Amino acid sequence: MTSASADTARQRLSDLREAMRRHAIDAWWLPSSDPHNSEYLPEHWAGREWLSGFDGSVGTLVVTQDEAGLWVDSRYFVQAEAQLAGTGISMMKLTQGQASAPMQWLAERLEAGDTLGYDAQVVSLAHGRQFEDILGERGVVLRGDSDLLDEIWRDRPSLPSGAIEPHAGRYLDETRRQRLDRVRTAMAEHHADWHLVSTLDDIAWLTTLRGADVGFNPVFLSHLLIGRATATLFVAPGKLAPELVDALKADGVEVADYADWAARLSALPRDERVLIDPARLTLGTRQALPDEMTVVEAFQPSTLAKGIKTAHELGFVRQAMEADGAALCRFFAWLEAAFAAGERVTELDVEARLYEERAKDEDFVCESFNTIAAFNANGALPHYRATQEAHSVIEGDGLLLIDSGGQYRGGTTDITRMVPVGTVSEAQREDCTLVLKGMIALSRARFPEGIAASRLDALARAPLWATGRDYGHGTGHGVGYFLNVHEGPQVISSGASVAEHTAMREGMITSNEPGVYRPGQWGVRIENLVANRAAAPSDFGDFLEFETLTLCPIDTRCLNLFTLDQAEIDWLNAYHDEVRRRLAPRLDGQALAWLEARTEPLTLA
Repeated sequence: MTSASADTARQRLSDLREAMRRHAIDAWWLPSSDPHNSEYLPEHWAGREWLSGFDGSVGTLVVTQDEAGLWVDSRYFVQAEAQLAGTGISMMKLTQGQASAPMQWLAERLEAGDTLGYDAQVVSLAHGRQFEDILGERGVVLRGDSDLLDEIWRDRPSLPSGAIEPHAGRYLDETRRQRLDRVRTAMAEHHADWHLVSTLDDIAWLTTLRGADVGFNPVFLSHLLIGRATATLFVAPGKLAPELVDALKADGVEVADYADWAARLSALPRDERVLIDPARLTLGTRQALPDEMTVVEAFQPSTLAKGIKTAHELGFVRQAMEADGAALCRFFAWLEAAFAAGERVTELDVEARLYEERAKDEDFVCESFNTIAAFNANGALPHYRATQEAHSVIEGDGLLLIDSGGQYRGGTTDITRMVPVGTVSEAQREDCTLVLKGMIALSRARFPEGIAASRLDALARAPLWATGRDYGHGTGHGVGYFLNVHEGPQVISSGASVAEHTAMREGMITSNEPGVYRPGQWGVRIENLVANRAAAPSDFGDFLEFETLTLCPIDTRCLNLFTLDQAEIDWLNAYHDEVRRRLAPRLDGQALAWLEARTEPLTLA
């Protein structure tokens, strides 16, 4: 962090502590969240980043009068340490299985009668319960009735006000009424009169609407209250065109002001039952419900329904993958030509050119996340982002990691490829080859339908484990259908929960992205998106396998081909044959020549 940035963070920390003293608050809890438990936040709720200067997507900031700590997982250790330097905020390592570490830290510092403050509107219900279990039991007073950032963040951004649009009918094979009725069927199984939905991608899916309130995610700020026969969508006034309000009303969906959410919940009939998912609501929303209501807790039904893509949707996803793959071929052909000509290329140039090539497709809307163009040591930061102030020129020898994706009206993409620059070392080749082995092992897997996704994680890690290597992030996350690039319920990670709703089911789309990271040297990650499809019939039950959706050559110049076995060579050749067959009709000239060169069949001879 620059001296000026560190000075700013120290001043903001001082302002927060002064506000804490005014309110008789001994410790303040500031998560990376909003009233919707979102991963990506509108600027209005990006308070942790504003206060600390750490701009990673996940982190929890805890402040007392004497100390401040920001807890991050292994993806952000190096980044957070650099960005917090000189701020007076300590980087705290959050390791797997230690999610309660920030609260334990507080428990060692707060005494009975001390007060922990937080904004209940952005604190998850799960954390609120941990407050009670860990701190409340020790006599710590818990206060979630105010947002101190409002007092010290004088130019705080207002809430986004972008228009909401329908997801075009040709991309859908189900109406919003049908989707709401599917939820009502689940409500009936729990004898629930009402169901609360605050997660933005679920609301967008249920209402077949899209927006632009959150960067990279085509969603809009809203809450949804579903009753047995009616529903109410809470959005800010002016975001819906009159004809869209009428269309919603025709499907039994009334529109109310976003600001009226809590008041409406408090007015629900006290003798009725409400279904909530405690993992997907904030503490503030739960507290708004009448105390007398019967609250039923269960997994949110729309999350699983949204995660299982239909054959109609997968057809459009394949088209989006072809458009994305063609854009990537044009980009890589340009990049290779620029290197050959000795042109100066920076990580920022990579990001800009990728966007330019994707934007040529009429169905492209925006990137699906910040592009990661990371050369050599920068690649060791899993969530690195080049900026005008800090980026690298791509020159000399080494590895360039490019992780990028696009939002198309027919699907969401996410891909990582490795690019050789100059001479690639044997150690770098070995890392790239082992990562590819892991990716291929998972790509070729067959597994029982209904198996917990987390149990597949070891397949991708086994080639790395065999040589004492590993990586700190999960192997795969669910991906939306022109929705969030990160979605559930399935997560291929050993640390993910094993529950009925995390089971692998036909139609789910998941990333497959093992990696290796060497701080200060380089990082390797290779990623495709895959879809669960039915495998050949078996006498032992129903099995699934993966269809690889992503279409882009894997650069074999980064590999030690002699350490691949014949089955792995066969997989790579078959994949490249499919890539060439489907992308060649979309390309010509330099891009087509690049595609043909990079998909030449390999042999072990």
